Amino acid sequence: MPKSNRPQKNASWKVVGVLLAHHRRRALLTQQQLADLVFCDVESIASIEQGRRPLSLKLAIALDAALDAKGALREAAEAIPRRERYPAFVREYIELEAEALSLLSYENAAIPGLLQTSQCAAAVFANFYPPLPADQIAQQTDDRMARQSLFHRVPQPPVMHFVIEQYLLQRPIGGRDVLRGQLRHLREVSELPFIDLQIVPLDRETHAGLNGPMVLLETPDHEQLAYLEGQHVSFLQDDPDEVHLLHLKYGMLRSQALSIEDSKRLLDEMLGES
Repeated sequence: MPKSNRPQKNASWKVVGVLLAHHRRRALLTQQQLADLVFCDVESIASIEQGRRPLSLKLAIALDAALDAKGALREAAEAIPRRERYPAFVREYIELEAEALSLLSYENAAIPGLLQTSQCAAAVFANFYPPLPADQIAQQTDDRMARQSLFHRVPQPPVMHFVIEQYLLQRPIGGRDVLRGQLRHLREVSELPFIDLQIVPLDRETHAGLNGPMVLLETPDHEQLAYLEGQHVSFLQDDPDEVHLLHLKYGMLRSQALSIEDSKRLLDEMLGES
């Protein structure tokens, strides 16, 4: 069944939240007073204390200073395993992604996270609504960049294929300089031997991916899975019949997109290097 994207309590987050609440009460501060001291909103403090969101390293350092916690909050934040910083509904996929033999991705809302520059990732998170606090944007950006260590996995990275909509390469999320840096990065990674990239052109009159994004992955046990994500919902599909249909759809998307070489040429044109 689909799993909710609503904030969920996490055991590690809850322990850190209890620690924060203890130091705040010891300092005789309300949540609002503490929020004012560290220049964040009171909802962030409340969410952390209730275990509904993780404590970022940047905010932990500020809270240590404000509460004279002698580094206890920073140590607690650093002790949370990176995988546990993700919501529960994403965590299983992140673990599977790190071990996958192959990844096939189609995205129609933003540049795929594995291909984003840090500037692009920060701009994407900055566009979330309701808005994320600055420290959470920084933390999620760092975590997204850490996922790209997959490219350097030993003994070898997964085989990866990405289908991306052309309009995503023209929308200047974060500004024109961020977009140009992102295009340059895509052109560079397109030359990696384990990555293929295809662009769906704007003038396509037929399209197999109108139902939304998907990631198809193969596990080390050669199990075929699909990760599907939408508004406030995300889930892993392991039904062989359903995954088979998604593979057929992805194959059709590949045939409708520009070829790998034509996609590289389009990136060159966008960069003014053709």
